[in-house]
Amino acid sequence: MIVMKTDATEEDIQRVIAEVEGSGLRAVVIRGEYMSVIGPVGDERRLDFDKVATLPGVKEAARVEAPYKLIGKEYARFLGEPGAHKRVSIGKIHIGNGEPVIIAGPCAVESKQQIVRMAEEVKKAGAHILRGGIFKPRSSVHSFQGVGAGSAQDAEEALSWLKEAGDAFDLPIVTEVRGEAMVDMVAKYVDIMHIGARNMYDQDLLVQVAQKGKPVLLKRHFGASVEELLSFSEYIAAEGNKDIILCERGIVPVGKGKSYTRYTLDLAAIPVVHRETYLPIIVDPSHATGRRDLIFDMSCASISAGADGLMIESHYNPAEALVDGPQMVTPDELKDIIDACKTLYRTKKELGRTSRA
Repeated sequence: MIVMKTDATEEDIQRVIAEVEGSGLRAVVIRGEYMSVIGPVGDERRLDFDKVATLPGVKEAARVEAPYKLIGKEYARFLGEPGAHKRVSIGKIHIGNGEPVIIAGPCAVESKQQIVRMAEEVKKAGAHILRGGIFKPRSSVHSFQGVGAGSAQDAEEALSWLKEAGDAFDLPIVTEVRGEAMVDMVAKYVDIMHIGARNMYDQDLLVQVAQKGKPVLLKRHFGASVEELLSFSEYIAAEGNKDIILCERGIVPVGKGKSYTRYTLDLAAIPVVHRETYLPIIVDPSHATGRRDLIFDMSCASISAGADGLMIESHYNPAEALVDGPQMVTPDELKDIIDACKTLYRTKKELGRTSRA
């Protein structure tokens, strides 16, 4: 990254940008209160850092070893903000460095009546954002693929149900984008665009979603390291969209672990992410455990570890749910979880344990 002096002129900045772009790279400019930082995006071996360091207005030209430069805390250090953190705003809801935000709703939107009822239920329970899957990535082609899987018309109608339910109860909405062909349609309706675990590695999808300029919820792939999660979030940031919400949802269990839980919830990833990046991270205990009886404990554990929020699947009758009934809590159980997490967060705050590294 190239750090400009505090008295660098706009002409100095443009000269550096021209040098970067002349080397076949893209220049991302971050303008701080006291100085600007320019990040070259691309194969940095093509850029002569020694030459750049001698240009007028340049304070420092340094290589950052981490593959996630744009969302790493190194930028914050160069801008003189070592404790920098980001709050992703969705209307009046702010995710990051504050009271945990709860995203809740059914795994899949099943009907207009169902999603409207669930919007009312999760709002009453204390949730801040409504979730509901229109397109469901499933391991088996014979499983329910979501009401939006039939046709574009079906998908748009289901998205309108979700939006109508959110509007009715003043809840922003989030749904998963399963493929590139769905990006434009989903972007017209939702407040947050969700990239599911299976698609974390889909670079083209990440780029296309990022370009919509809406907050992006990026789930960690169940076989991905923390470094990979951060590295692939960089694809979103490189498009100029830093409204990124990371999500820990469990990794592949070892041995017979899957006999007891669906995945292994990596709680240690939460403080690690906080140390590496300024982006907020939430936890999905529903997919991590796959068991309704574990959601309460894992939700509390996640908040204790410093999670900025939770994404919990809920249904008024889990036994009738078309997808993932065993991991969905009832609205009453959701309220108990939210109340407990609020109390836990406030207790931590009183003890001075809520500040991020």
